[in-house]
Amino acid sequence: MNTKCEALNGKSCVVTGAAGSIGLAIAKRCARQGASVALLDINPGVLDRAEALKKEGYQARGFVVDITKQQEVLDCFSKIQDIFGSVYALVNNAGFVDQRPIEEITPELLKKIFSVNVYGTLYCIQGIVEAMKKQKDGKIINFSSKSGKTGSALMVPYSAAKGAIISLTQAVAFEVASYNIKVNCVCPGITEATGVWSAVSRGYMQNLNLSEEEVVQQFTKKIPLQRLTKIDDIVDFVDFLIVKGEYSTGQAFNITGGREMH
Repeated sequence: MNTKCEALNGKSCVVTGAAGSIGLAIAKRCARQGASVALLDINPGVLDRAEALKKEGYQARGFVVDITKQQEVLDCFSKIQDIFGSVYALVNNAGFVDQRPIEEITPELLKKIFSVNVYGTLYCIQGIVEAMKKQKDGKIINFSSKSGKTGSALMVPYSAAKGAIISLTQAVAFEVASYNIKVNCVCPGITEATGVWSAVSRGYMQNLNLSEEEVVQQFTKKIPLQRLTKIDDIVDFVDFLIVKGEYSTGQAFNITGGREMH
């Protein structure tokens, strides 16, 4: 059922990592707020997700793109703007996680984690920033992590990359503030029903010799609100930043149930 409202009517949004999980949920929320939405992912399934939204009566288009390749990203954003016009909001949700002891980290792993999480985020910003400057308005929401503020054991490259996204967010926010472009990032905690949680939980089960139930219990007891993050917790906050967040920029917002407080 089409339940579109008018909060983003006439505006366009781009969401990366939109083939499933958090990215798809954000894309759906933007569409239901009235936006035309471009769903980006390296997974070809993103085309089917966009088509399903179109069948529900929303304006949506899927794009298969490797965000680690700068020219491919720039070409993709040029197509998006030809179709939908200037982008009002960019959500850099795409990411890659790995979990292993520091002794087992390879140059190839470091390159992949930084290419997807950091370089990909930067390339996507490059794809829209000129148009946002011309319209003197825009929202950019990057995805860091709780691990980007307080690093996580067995996740050294991921923690380092997510920390870099916080600094990247602050630097870009300073650079584009005079154009009324707001740039923030979100720092979720462990989020249920996501690929990241599946990968991390498998890693902890293997590296710490714990059952899945024991992993969940171990992490839940560290959270003051006594539950893991839900996808809707993140979608609600991103929705606020896109629709209402007119006086926040350069911030790294925790969505961790109190697990992270700085």
